Amino acid sequence: MTTFRISPAVADAFPDTLIAVVTATGLHGRQPWPATTTALETLEQQLADGTWQPADETDARIEAWHTAYRSFGTNPRRIRPSVDALGRRLAKKGSLPRINPAVDSYNVISVRHGLPAGAFDLDHVTGDVEIRYADGTETFTPLGEPDATEHPTPGEIVYTDATDILTRHWNHRDAHRTRVTENSAHVAFVLETLHAGRDGRLLKTAAAELKELLTPHTDRTQVVFLTREHPDATP
Repeated sequence: MTTFRISPAVADAFPDTLIAVVTATGLHGRQPWPATTTALETLEQQLADGTWQPADETDARIEAWHTAYRSFGTNPRRIRPSVDALGRRLAKKGSLPRINPAVDSYNVISVRHGLPAGAFDLDHVTGDVEIRYADGTETFTPLGEPDATEHPTPGEIVYTDATDILTRHWNHRDAHRTRVTENSAHVAFVLETLHAGRDGRLLKTAAAELKELLTPHTDRTQVVFLTREHPDATP
């Protein structure tokens, strides 16, 4: 069993953080996911119609992540929070990328609600997962670059397991090793906000919507939450 944990230092620096961990066991990624397809097409049509647009850096949800990135030395206009980058791509191209049903599901939920989202193939995670400050000695192999090795900046917030970094700059980019593919069968999805007091209800709605997209294609789904008061959970 994999435990997810917010380190005390990160919890103290961002005391209103709320993270939903949605786990899917027995995921069936090779079958059609019609509800996800419909959600993607609906959002893209709303963008085309002008009835909806993705949150940008003027939105409080995105601005909060820009502020957080700057606090640990990352320029958020050069290395953008995942939801910011995804929303900009959607606004420019008019469509979201189609990767595989599981990834497409968390992408559409992320951009719809203006909340960062990511996922890890738990069969490739070693030990527990912690959100902590990097010391700079850790290694990271970026998604899509299996032969590359990076080192974080000391003080950068990262997701790590017992082997190396799973996500750099808190939620900017995931690792290649734990990427979610159509063959992934045991996956943890995360949704994040730094302002639970303002956006906690939104995050819980997003987690419920993601669970609804996943449930027809899994043997079991579960949602747990991490906060400063309850910094670890084992889904």
